[in-house]
Amino acid sequence: MVTYMFIGLFTLMIGYFVYFETVLREDVINNPYNSRQDAFAEKVVRGSILADDGTVLAETEVSDDGTETRVYPYANVFAHVVGYSTRGRTGIENLANFSLLTSDISTVEQIRNSINERKDQGNNVVTTLNVELQQTAYSALGNSRGAVVVLEAETGKVLAMVSKPDFDPGTINEDWESLTSEDDTDSALYNRASQGLYPPGSTFKIVTLLEYMRENPDYADFSFRCGGSLTEGNYTINCYGGTSHGQEDLTEAFARSCNSAFASIGLSLDETAFGNTCESLLFNSDLPFDLTYSRSSFTLKDGSTPAERMMTGIGQGETLVSPLHMAMIVSSIANDGVLMEPYVLDHVESYSGTVVDTYNPVQYGELMTAEEAETLTEYMKAVVEDGTARSLNDLGFDIAGKTGTAEYTSNKNKSHAWFVGFSDTGDSDIVVCVLVEEKGSGSEYAVPVARQIFSTWYAQQNSLW
Repeated sequence: MVTYMFIGLFTLMIGYFVYFETVLREDVINNPYNSRQDAFAEKVVRGSILADDGTVLAETEVSDDGTETRVYPYANVFAHVVGYSTRGRTGIENLANFSLLTSDISTVEQIRNSINERKDQGNNVVTTLNVELQQTAYSALGNSRGAVVVLEAETGKVLAMVSKPDFDPGTINEDWESLTSEDDTDSALYNRASQGLYPPGSTFKIVTLLEYMRENPDYADFSFRCGGSLTEGNYTINCYGGTSHGQEDLTEAFARSCNSAFASIGLSLDETAFGNTCESLLFNSDLPFDLTYSRSSFTLKDGSTPAERMMTGIGQGETLVSPLHMAMIVSSIANDGVLMEPYVLDHVESYSGTVVDTYNPVQYGELMTAEEAETLTEYMKAVVEDGTARSLNDLGFDIAGKTGTAEYTSNKNKSHAWFVGFSDTGDSDIVVCVLVEEKGSGSEYAVPVARQIFSTWYAQQNSLW
């Protein structure tokens, strides 16, 4: 019996070591509290982080006296997604730390370096990031606070991720005190694209519409007369700018982003079913994403007041969401209802270019049926064809989208501007989410940013076609 117990314990121990080496090792070594990282850095020159075309986004320069300096050629442009590697690590610098401090040079070169007391060169990490799209998004956002996320719908590749205010990771040591000062109100180190939580405003009408479709098989028969506002009890919802939209069907109400119509829809929905739909869309849940993010929240429940139900239906109230999460929801619409996990690492290669590891697209699951996704796409196309995003209608290809104007204080004159949508060409389509803080309507401030991104992407595709 003792012999069998010993064999069993030995087998379990061996199994754990195998599991550690194949599954846990990289996560443990990447942990910022693991002192083994210092040992890795003593022997290996940190590798480079590259864009999808091989452009250098971060590299280590070594001077004649052996001093190492981490250099970021694009300064602030990739700040949050690439991150920094001093004062701790963030972004891809943290996510790919193990690979960057691992060297797959030849044995002969290792021996030669050892004899000459030189460090081995670390591996390079090739990302999914597209330099031109990132630069376009960064420039289009201008001096505004906000965020942009661009995904490839079919794969989940993160093509661009911008957050402003920003910082220069190359001068993080010199700027640290000002960036972390209690008097600083910019929160420049904060990645608004994945960590920022905002009321979604009318972009949430995509979710409200999906729930209405599920509860009402005859949804296409919807009819509503908008007088510019809707009052229930002692609470009134106004359409943006007090516009009276008149008689509307569901397509017109969605395209015009009629608050009155969607507040009435909000009143009609079953709170439990609505909550279930939102949770299936990953509200109140962890997101399948490897960089730091914040969980979105949906709090409507049985017994909510009419005011809460009306506000929730139009994306106000207690509902909060990140730009990344909105992009993920819309990417599932663009991909026939299936969500692909967003990812930023494409492959790892030695400094000589030999591929040593690859990251493939991963299907998270079906967030909605293909039929639901197709129907939502048609409603979102109407927004671009003859609705609040019609300024995108002349780009030469189909776009499906939704604007949003989200109030964030009791002052109804202050709002965040949203746009989320996707190209619908059937070939490497992209999802674009834009959030501009404290500006105004999505049509006026977010759509122009998206327009520049779509134009850049389409020009790239034309060069390939």
